[in-house]
Amino acid sequence: MVAHLLRLKLTLLRNSLRRSPWQLVGMAFAGLYALGIIATLVVALVLLRTADPELAQTAVVLGGSAAVLGWGIIPVVASATDMTLDPARFTTFAIPMKQMLAGLALGGLIGIPGLATALVALSTVVTWFRGVLPALAALLGAALGVLTCVVLAKVVTTATASLAASRRFKDVSAIAFMVPLVLMGPIVAGVGQGISASTGFLPDFARTLSWTPLGAPWSLAGDVHAGQFGPAALKLLVSVAALAALAWCWKLLLERALVTPPSAGSGKRKGGKLGLLGLLPAVPAGAVMARSLTYWFRDPRYSGSLVVIPLLPVVLGFQGAQTGDFSSLAVLAPLSAFILAWSISADVSYDNTAFALHVATGVRGVADRLGRALACLAFALPVVLVFAVGHSAFTGGWSGLPGQLGLSLGILFTGLGLASVVSARYTVAVPLPGDSPFKKPPGNVGQTLAVQFGGMLVLLVLVLPEAALLIAQLVTGNSVFGWINLAVGTVLGLVLFVVGVRLGGKWLDARGPELLAQVAVNR
Repeated sequence: MVAHLLRLKLTLLRNSLRRSPWQLVGMAFAGLYALGIIATLVVALVLLRTADPELAQTAVVLGGSAAVLGWGIIPVVASATDMTLDPARFTTFAIPMKQMLAGLALGGLIGIPGLATALVALSTVVTWFRGVLPALAALLGAALGVLTCVVLAKVVTTATASLAASRRFKDVSAIAFMVPLVLMGPIVAGVGQGISASTGFLPDFARTLSWTPLGAPWSLAGDVHAGQFGPAALKLLVSVAALAALAWCWKLLLERALVTPPSAGSGKRKGGKLGLLGLLPAVPAGAVMARSLTYWFRDPRYSGSLVVIPLLPVVLGFQGAQTGDFSSLAVLAPLSAFILAWSISADVSYDNTAFALHVATGVRGVADRLGRALACLAFALPVVLVFAVGHSAFTGGWSGLPGQLGLSLGILFTGLGLASVVSARYTVAVPLPGDSPFKKPPGNVGQTLAVQFGGMLVLLVLVLPEAALLIAQLVTGNSVFGWINLAVGTVLGLVLFVVGVRLGGKWLDARGPELLAQVAVNR
């Protein structure tokens, strides 16, 4: 039965690659990326063979502990975890529990994460190939460590299966996963500085972790090499006991999941509450605005932009703290204006088949364009104003505030007008409703790039007057150019906003059914 489950996993993986060439390409790129990381770690572990034993012990224990911790955390935030051997699918089959546990555990090794972890763990044998006993201890520790990683991941995924079936949990976890990605630069730099400043702390920290289930299996070889057979035996007992406890918890959770599998059904809600539809004016543009605002706060494909925006000051401020020059904060307001304004350039594509609602009800194109643009403007305008004023307050350069506001408002209003035209004329391949914002379906990549970069180039041309006036103020130091820029950016931006909404509405009226046919293909 164990071999049958493994064959089933391999068959499902092979068939999925045959069914989708793009999935094969994606897996090839993921494999190459993982191969690069594996090669780097393997080389590092091989080089540690000639390093000081304490340094090797510290590196292996800390790295192994991080791997175990990662296998326990990532399944919680990655809602798109591989569920080809989902236990809920075996509820109607009388498979013995021991064989199912063994088959699912070994099946967890089939895939890029499992193979990568196994290869790197086996490389620790080379690190401790300083004698027969340390090498055997490293092999035993690697086996226990990898099994602990896999079983811990199974415990977490089984325990959170009901959460993973929840749409709200998927949305929140997808957005939360974006935060460390945006802050990756400061996190890596901070960790690097912390490591370099606390080299004396790391060995003590590794020794502490070696007595926990996280680091115990990875410390066996180092203790055996140092002749500490008593502590090695105790840590072996800790490793085996932790693995047994995890397996027992997994067994209990699996038995419960097989009897009462998680349901994705939603509970009943009371009617009568219109939400934003009851607060905004009862006109077509107001209804579209309410619908768009709801998407902005509930759809992770939209709300991801809202998560990125407040993190921009952190990234730019960290960069300034590293270099001692905070001039990069000057781009905060214009950059935020561009990101938020251009985010609606694929609004119709994001709607997918829900765009049929706009076509069927016969809402005018101008009302559609205006409602979507006003929804974005409702929070984009306060954000841009706060960032521009905040930069001047932080640097004390109040004389540059009018010019920066003129450029930022020009980008915001002009960008919203241009995005209203682009989304009414072109569709692009975007994540489907309910999918992770990181998942991009196969589509016309060439057209997508041409539309996005072409639109950005047009936007750059349209805001040249504001940019020229800001440059003139910086060169001459005359604040009059800044006040002129504020007036030009506001007036010209609003004019282009109105023109874009009207032109986009005209195109939407003429191409509504055609747009619906195009977005319906992307599903």
